[in-house]
Amino acid sequence: MKLKELNCGLKLLAVPMKNTNTVTALIIVGTGTKYEAKETNGISHFLEHMFFKGTKKRPNNLAISSELDGMGAEFNAFTTKEFTGFWVKSENKNLKSILDIISDMLINSQFSAAEIDRERGVILEEINMYQDSPMYMVEDVFENCLYGDTPAGWNVLGEKENITRLIRDDFIKYVHSQYGSRNTIVCLIGNLGSGEAQVEKLVNKYFGADNFKKWGGNFNEKPAVLDKQEQPQTKVHYKETDQAHLALGVRTFGYGRKEKTIVKMISIILGGSMSSRIWSNLRERHGLGYYVHTSNETYSDVGYLVTRAGVKIEEITKAITIILSEYKRMVDSLVEKKELQRTKDLLRGRLALQLETSDNLAEWYGRQAILNHTLSRTAKKTEKIIAPAEYVKEIEKITVADIRRVAQQIFINQHLNLAIIGPFKDKSKFETILKLN
Repeated sequence: MKLKELNCGLKLLAVPMKNTNTVTALIIVGTGTKYEAKETNGISHFLEHMFFKGTKKRPNNLAISSELDGMGAEFNAFTTKEFTGFWVKSENKNLKSILDIISDMLINSQFSAAEIDRERGVILEEINMYQDSPMYMVEDVFENCLYGDTPAGWNVLGEKENITRLIRDDFIKYVHSQYGSRNTIVCLIGNLGSGEAQVEKLVNKYFGADNFKKWGGNFNEKPAVLDKQEQPQTKVHYKETDQAHLALGVRTFGYGRKEKTIVKMISIILGGSMSSRIWSNLRERHGLGYYVHTSNETYSDVGYLVTRAGVKIEEITKAITIILSEYKRMVDSLVEKKELQRTKDLLRGRLALQLETSDNLAEWYGRQAILNHTLSRTAKKTEKIIAPAEYVKEIEKITVADIRRVAQQIFINQHLNLAIIGPFKDKSKFETILKLN
């Protein structure tokens, strides 16, 4: 699977699917929170909203949404620390219209001052909603614990102070700097109709505007992440809650490291299912909380593994101790072959269910494509973009010795990080228990 650079300057990844009448167009731009300045933190996400607010051809949100609704399409957008995406899924006969609409949005948006002011209120309410949801907010507190007051540690939604003062010129400058054909990938997944040549012709037609090719000439690269840590770190966000929300994890590896796949397996063994170790121990055996989940995040340059849980306030230290004990068990003892195989079967089965549709498959390929694009720019290297079947083959090669080897690399005292949201003002009692031995 390869990215092909087209005449219009952007890269195309086209993957045909059999036995489907749908197509998903996912357009990903290699910019996000990590590329922002302190005074404009939140602009990537705000801008994502503004692309839906009108062009000269489609003068407002209603014109855009009604045209997409009129073809029965599903559509949305998202912003992350490293990239921003826009996707539309529809019947494959609508591919031409989909590309027309998305390219118009990205290249010709007007960014009306009135629309910016109107959407400002929407973003502020989104921040309020998020701050009222500690189950989700704790992961951002965790990333801030990891990376501090740097772009890697900032919130994707931004600070309210920034949102209230961003003006049209800020958006124009950011778009011209960070967007453009050189930093854009088009992923087309599904029933591609008459073939690759016709698809390339359509993408060149709709994304070939001269101004789009010129953008990005003064691209602001994301700063390198300081990923060194010499002692455990704890960050407590005081909030009157009915339960304590915690995120406890460790630094791992970026996208360019082969160990990332093994980290994924470790996260599932620990807390990726209802039969996983931490779920069984913390929830089923001790009844400390309702939600508990271990996951891993892989950015282009860094990564982490984290366990999130909502637990009884008075039992939070016990919950932390249980999670730490399961981390240590990964280091001290080999996983049984039976448990490892069950985890492999679980992952393979989940992939089969998730990747039946063109939109999920677009996310599969699109994420690889944009991380590769970033890696090629920042580290002058690339990884192979792989199909799900190839990924399963990688998984099957992992041994119990691989699991323990990587566990011993990541589960070390000085790389422990703990984030907590709850009615706590003193973090010292948590610092004293944050250790694996």
